[in-house]
Amino acid sequence: MSRKINITKYQGNTHYSIHVIDSFGQEHHLGYLGLTHSINMEDIDKMAEEIWSNEVKPKEDLLGKAIKECIEIDRKAGRLPSLD
Repeated sequence: MSRKINITKYQGNTHYSIHVIDSFGQEHHLGYLGLTHSINMEDIDKMAEEIWSNEVKPKEDLLGKAIKECIEIDRKAGRLPSLD
């Protein structure tokens, strides 16, 4: 996954929502800017760099992944998945 900065229009085009996505796909919301604010890309870049320099790989949910795979095996075999 690549790092991104997303700036999207919000609330009837009067505000912009700013999100930063790190290399692990986690999304961080930086806030909202109104039309009265000028979008200062230097400040947004600084905040994004701060997030990117402190990013941490999320822990893998191994139990959830195993349960999902068991359910998928049941479905492929034509059985009704059961967690009993």
